[in-house]
Amino acid sequence: MAPSSAFQWFLLVCPTVVILAYFFTVFPHSPDSLYVHPSLATLPKSSPTWAIYPDNFYEGGAYAKFPYGTVRYWLIGPEDGKRVVLIHGLSVPAIIWRDVAPKLAAKGYRVLLYDLYGRGYSDAPQTTYDASLYTTQLALLLQYVGWNKANVVGVSMGGGIAAAFGAQFPHLVNDKVVLIASAGLMESSDMSRTTKFLSSPLMQLVSSSYPFRLYLQYLANQKSSDNPISELVRLQSAYLPGYNPALASSIREGPLRSLAPQFAALGRHSRKTNGSVLLIWGTADRVVPYRYAARVQALIPHAELVTIQDGPHDITISHPDEVSRAIIDFLDR
Repeated sequence: MAPSSAFQWFLLVCPTVVILAYFFTVFPHSPDSLYVHPSLATLPKSSPTWAIYPDNFYEGGAYAKFPYGTVRYWLIGPEDGKRVVLIHGLSVPAIIWRDVAPKLAAKGYRVLLYDLYGRGYSDAPQTTYDASLYTTQLALLLQYVGWNKANVVGVSMGGGIAAAFGAQFPHLVNDKVVLIASAGLMESSDMSRTTKFLSSPLMQLVSSSYPFRLYLQYLANQKSSDNPISELVRLQSAYLPGYNPALASSIREGPLRSLAPQFAALGRHSRKTNGSVLLIWGTADRVVPYRYAARVQALIPHAELVTIQDGPHDITISHPDEVSRAIIDFLDR
């Protein structure tokens, strides 16, 4: 090749090499900061949510600031009592334990309740609501309140969180775990088409828009429900911009499904450390059907099962005495 031709090729290639080198070596942009949606705490005192579920619904309430947002928690019962943490489910915050937590405290247990991210008085970070988010939230909360271990009780999705927590942080769990109508192993066929559609990214884009939220608020103001739990769910959906995305992400990526390895790991660790696991299930559960109790027992063979005849999914509300008695009898051993 003639020298002049070689020089021309150099002139053509050199800028390309320099540009590519620049893009490969340039310092990356600063990471985007986490956006956090507000909680019920930001609603005016005139909001009906304060009458249904005020932030002092339980005594001993306080807020803890974590990297993914502020978390509301409560500590009830004698300070020297055996420690137990209660984890609520997908859509209803810690009010779901209203008829169970006081009974545990009255029996001498030190009870920790809290709202999961995106529900109640805890902030809603704009992120993926997977099992790791929820287990890390609980691990940070236990550290914050100074607990090195606790017995863990979870209902519905809270059961899936409890199982994942026991698998991921076994050193933070005492020897007893209670799973009530536990999610974590659900199949897609058990979820309605409406649930799948409403949790889709497209519908979440629509439902998170300002006009749609105004429409939800209009509907919420028309007529209130006689059921305070249902009304609280409706009000959160209408007035908390992070609530619906949190539920949708939990349905798509969260601790409702695909946790068989975590349940099995909880079972292995529990047996190895002479721990025990209790299952509480209602035969009329239409959300996480009763047949899932057998599936959990297949993964945790030594798990005990308390069956509540005609018990629905919200069994801590419908059958609080039976649920409380089963938990206390189990923890007292």
